[in-house]
Amino acid sequence: MITDRSANTNPARIPALGTRVLVCIALSILLMVIDHRQNTLDTVRKGISTAVYPIMVVVDAPFRLWNWLSESTADRSALQVEVARLEAERALTRAELLQLTALRAENDRLRDLLDARPRTRDKMRVAEIMAVDANPYRHSFVIDIGESDGVYTGQAIIDADGVIGQVLDAGISTSQAILISDPSHALPVEVSRNGLRTIANGTGYFDRLDLPFLPNNADIVAGDVLVTSGLGGAFPAGYPVAIVGSVNRIPQAQFADVTATPSAALDQVREVLLIWTAPTDDSDDEVDDE
Repeated sequence: MITDRSANTNPARIPALGTRVLVCIALSILLMVIDHRQNTLDTVRKGISTAVYPIMVVVDAPFRLWNWLSESTADRSALQVEVARLEAERALTRAELLQLTALRAENDRLRDLLDARPRTRDKMRVAEIMAVDANPYRHSFVIDIGESDGVYTGQAIIDADGVIGQVLDAGISTSQAILISDPSHALPVEVSRNGLRTIANGTGYFDRLDLPFLPNNADIVAGDVLVTSGLGGAFPAGYPVAIVGSVNRIPQAQFADVTATPSAALDQVREVLLIWTAPTDDSDDEVDDE
């Protein structure tokens, strides 16, 4: 015979669910009061925190990693923008200082002329080199601005160290330019020390220019600084072009053999500056003539 054990269980021995909840609430309140007054459970709390801490770290790790990656990417992008801005400002500042040597020499020659005017500040803009001609006998390159940016054929190009070349053909959004080292390029220059004028011709080598039209008795020596003379109108006066490297005076010859080294590293240029020469004030000239 099978007996039903559940039927023999005394219901009075099983506390009701509501009674158990009330007991738990009362016990919790009691523990909270005791802990608040005596910090009895402080050790237990610290132990639980220590045990749970690794789990909290593991759970929080993906969020921390995501935040770190987001901040690092944003900081890197902002840093790259700031570096590009500072490089452009540095190039512009150095370009504006290029005329200092020429200005000093010119001021020495013009110190007695009371009507001498200060040099007009030229407008400049930074451009990047997009491509370089692979032809070793053709020193040309392409820049990333064109007629839509105000570029014009024949415009002067410099960098932070000196004259680079000039625009050969201005397109709509890009322009082709030629280096001063190209064999077909000629640039009017003058010696900053004494104002001696001549022509610097490209040789096909990045590190050498020729000055073929200087007579044997010309006042020029190795180390003289050559700057743009301003003649011809393409290049404004006073920008460094090259430093005289050698002067070989050939007896019985009409001209001396003079070479110079470009001030700028023509084969290492990545960013250049285009110059818009400020127009002269003709009205002032008329007033002075009167």
